[in-house]
Amino acid sequence: MVGLRLYVEGGGTSKALRVACRRGFSEFLRKAGLEGHMPRIVACGGRTQAYDDFCIAIRAKQPAMLLVDAEDAVTLASPWDHLAHRQGDQWPRPDGSTEEQCHLMVRCMESWLIADRDTLGEYFGQGFNERALPAKGADIETVLKVTVYKSLSDATRNCRTKARYGKGAHSFDLLARIDPAKVTAASKWAATFVAALKQAMAP
Repeated sequence: MVGLRLYVEGGGTSKALRVACRRGFSEFLRKAGLEGHMPRIVACGGRTQAYDDFCIAIRAKQPAMLLVDAEDAVTLASPWDHLAHRQGDQWPRPDGSTEEQCHLMVRCMESWLIADRDTLGEYFGQGFNERALPAKGADIETVLKVTVYKSLSDATRNCRTKARYGKGAHSFDLLARIDPAKVTAASKWAATFVAALKQAMAP
């Protein structure tokens, strides 16, 4: 689909972080098999801004897709159902949009990072403690957001070549490096997102 915009949660209010966010998602999607058929990635900062920007695009009848953190366990049938019922969001699906246009990072983008512990180890180098991460083979979709953040912090506490994990300092650089195949194998929602985007961008 020519001209599709992917509205993503992330990047904060800093221009540099938004550039890093776009680069991270671009590299991830390129390696996921979308090279040559890439969407335009819009780093929106907060999740509400991402939803609002997506709604504006839908009202303007522009090709669009939304990608935000789930924040909590996804127990309902679809991302739109989850976002409509989640306390703090309660976002209705905008008229004119479809189920295939809304996707979740479960529970947060860092959940994707812990799916590829090999890349984490290579990136952080000496002192990286893989044992501080959730058990190998654990369902990343069930790991609490606070646990994901704590495990990354603990795993990188004693690293010699890089500072302890920090969202702004490392998250999007790591997103650009991780293996999408490992992420989609570990998360059905990530797999659904990549498959839907490939279908939407097919020539």
